[in-house]
Amino acid sequence: MAPKVLISDSLSEAAVQIFKDRGIDVDFQPDLGKDKDKLAAIIGGYDGLAIRSATKVTEKILENATNLKVIARAGIGTDNIDKDAASKKGVIVMNTPFGNMITTAEHAIAMMFAVARQIPEASASTHAGKWEKSKFMGVELTGKTLGVIGAGNIGGIVCDRARGLKMKVIAYDPFLSEEKAQKMGVEKVELDDLLARADFITLHVPYTDQTANILSREALAKTKKGVRIINCARGGLVDEEALADALKSGHVAGAGFDVFKIEPATENPLFGLPNVVVTPHLGAATTEAQENVALQVAEQMSDYLLTGAVSNALNMPSVTAEEAKVMGPWITLAGHLGAFIGQMTDEPIKAINILYDGQVSQMNLSALNCAVVAGIMKRANPDVNMVSAPVVAREKGIQISTTNQDKSGVFDGYVKVTVVTAKRERSIAGTVFSDGKPRFIQIKGINIDAEIGAHMLYTTNEDVPGIIGALGQTMGTNGVNIANFTLGRSAAKGEAIALLYIDGPVPETALKQLQDTGLFTQVKELEFDVA
Repeated sequence: MAPKVLISDSLSEAAVQIFKDRGIDVDFQPDLGKDKDKLAAIIGGYDGLAIRSATKVTEKILENATNLKVIARAGIGTDNIDKDAASKKGVIVMNTPFGNMITTAEHAIAMMFAVARQIPEASASTHAGKWEKSKFMGVELTGKTLGVIGAGNIGGIVCDRARGLKMKVIAYDPFLSEEKAQKMGVEKVELDDLLARADFITLHVPYTDQTANILSREALAKTKKGVRIINCARGGLVDEEALADALKSGHVAGAGFDVFKIEPATENPLFGLPNVVVTPHLGAATTEAQENVALQVAEQMSDYLLTGAVSNALNMPSVTAEEAKVMGPWITLAGHLGAFIGQMTDEPIKAINILYDGQVSQMNLSALNCAVVAGIMKRANPDVNMVSAPVVAREKGIQISTTNQDKSGVFDGYVKVTVVTAKRERSIAGTVFSDGKPRFIQIKGINIDAEIGAHMLYTTNEDVPGIIGALGQTMGTNGVNIANFTLGRSAAKGEAIALLYIDGPVPETALKQLQDTGLFTQVKELEFDVA
């Protein structure tokens, strides 16, 4: 029986034809995504679901998805998909990370021009039969300083276009190396420096805990008087009420927003303010981009449903069906090793070195490399996947190297990941036991044997008495249950580490209590994607 795909949002006829040409049964219902109850009622009859942004794939819908194998989003953002529920259900989630980069970057540039020259207001005035030439005095972009927050895929294109407009470009991106910045022709700066110097500020970062409200009221107060702010990335990056106040006071001269904290945005503090240009999330809305992502989705889903090949998956590596049976646990381990280092590293990464020892050195190292890099990069970009992660790393100027070696120790195979920054090197190693469970076996050269859990606590300290007691008492006082407790040290009275596998998040009060003891040089809460 042919695989059956449901398309619940608007998708091009060319994409629908791809499914048909490849022998897939297609049910094209472009308005179904707005009716979540009907979608939940019929989803059980389909192997694949192709969507855009209108369809919300909730846990309830997935509960009824008894045959669903893959969800593919024609676009980058997958906030409308419950990825945790999909993973637990065994459903692959795909996106199309590169189909609309140019379109979104061009929209940001267009918004800069619109705000600089007050084009929408001038157009409305002229349409109304007025001739208010002196009212709409604009500014040039040439010679102005553009501050780019986030110099990744889209932000990098904006930097390139802005340099073509003869703007001076400064960029804030913790993961942008100095070498890469030089190649891009931009000046790498800290956020406060960008705020103080930029005539225009444009945001190109995902919405994460680190970027939420990155332009807060306090940050806006640090900006240069007369600055103009553009956001075509994600809602919630800017304090909209604070920006509205800054616009009213004249400190901010203008703003162009394509995204909002609450969407659809039928009301917003920015609406109705002079020299504020707003559009209804049109960043990816060009004929070319919509066609590109639609065709990409059709090809990816067809490949998976017909051959088992996986590409641009957010919750599964890009490997063949045959490789997945053997490599699954090792890919999971690789992701955990990367996630550990990614969460521990705040400064820009210059290089990632991966050592494969023993049996794992004979596997599909390309997929394992992608899993490691994706684990590292996810902290900065939650939408990164094992296909796009190496591209993102390469664009940031990160050098990735691998070393293979025959079995060298007690383990049949292990993986060691070392990250190099301007300040330090950090390493972690792990293996897969015979039960298929990944384990951490070494951190910072200190041997351990640690089971990996969704929530963990990592500490470093001098090897002195009282550490176990302090950790146990603090966790107990704060109601945190310890599932597993692993210790290691470099030598007696030397550097020591502890890794706790705990049943839930650690309260901020507990972290502060541990730091206040003076016993620990580092206290870090960690999270891992453990099914």
